[in-house]
Amino acid sequence: MHTRRRTLRRTLALGSAVALTATLASCATDEPEEAAAGATGEDETEISIGIPSGWDEGIAVSHLWTAILEDAGYEVESQTADVGVVYTGLAGGEFDVTFDVWLPYTHASYEEEYGDQVTDLGVWYDQAKLTIAVNEDSPAQTIGDLAEMSDEYGNKLVGIEAGAGLTQITQDEVIPTYGLEGMDYAVSSTPAMLAELKSATDAGENVAVTLWRPHWAYDEFPVRDLEDPEGTLGEAEEIHMWGTSDFADRYPQLAGWLAEFTLTDEQLFSLENMMFNDEAYADDPEAAVDAWLEANPDFASEVTGGTL
Repeated sequence: MHTRRRTLRRTLALGSAVALTATLASCATDEPEEAAAGATGEDETEISIGIPSGWDEGIAVSHLWTAILEDAGYEVESQTADVGVVYTGLAGGEFDVTFDVWLPYTHASYEEEYGDQVTDLGVWYDQAKLTIAVNEDSPAQTIGDLAEMSDEYGNKLVGIEAGAGLTQITQDEVIPTYGLEGMDYAVSSTPAMLAELKSATDAGENVAVTLWRPHWAYDEFPVRDLEDPEGTLGEAEEIHMWGTSDFADRYPQLAGWLAEFTLTDEQLFSLENMMFNDEAYADDPEAAVDAWLEANPDFASEVTGGTL
């Protein structure tokens, strides 16, 4: 599984070496390699990615782009850190790019603080939102239906961690707005919620849980979102990519690739499911990405404009 990338990387490295030799011969410059690349409109060859810890979609997409960039001849370094540390490091030039910025709400304070020190490289996903989800063949269509159909769901709404924003908004907005006070709101943990979701769907039983998009559960389990006509869970957000303030100057080709980059629900959920839920790739995100790219053979070529 890793053989494909190693072979491709060697081929591209050879091509890059030939191109670099030609560039140096034509430029006859004493400037460092990276400075010369910037001067000729070519990308710098080294890049660092800041990965916000605990944000699965950002982790998945960061590893995906690491594989694509390495196959295209870049030298990639990455570091996982708290989201605030990543954004601070990006503004200070310690990272070159990050793939997980939720706007206009979740990370609004960081945009206010660092917006003029970074480059917004575009939106790759535009349906990031909090949800109440049920098994797809269950009777409820809206969150309000749960009030009348609570017996169908064991009179229970399964939640996640007590300190999560989703938990708070469910308690403060969803439950009182839709009259769900009669249901048992089981605040537990994300693993416990997913275990209950798996158990119920495996058994063909109805279940209602607090969830969010993007999440691999939408690929793994037969679930759907309940409609939220009162908008208690807020509007969908966009997931942006941020680069350093001079990103487009240093990486003009990559900036163009990222401007066109998007993932569908099916693509993202399947990638996350492979990376975080498939025992075959446990603790091996590179192998998960390789397997996903093999299952989506045209993807790398499409996002790089035919380069790969």
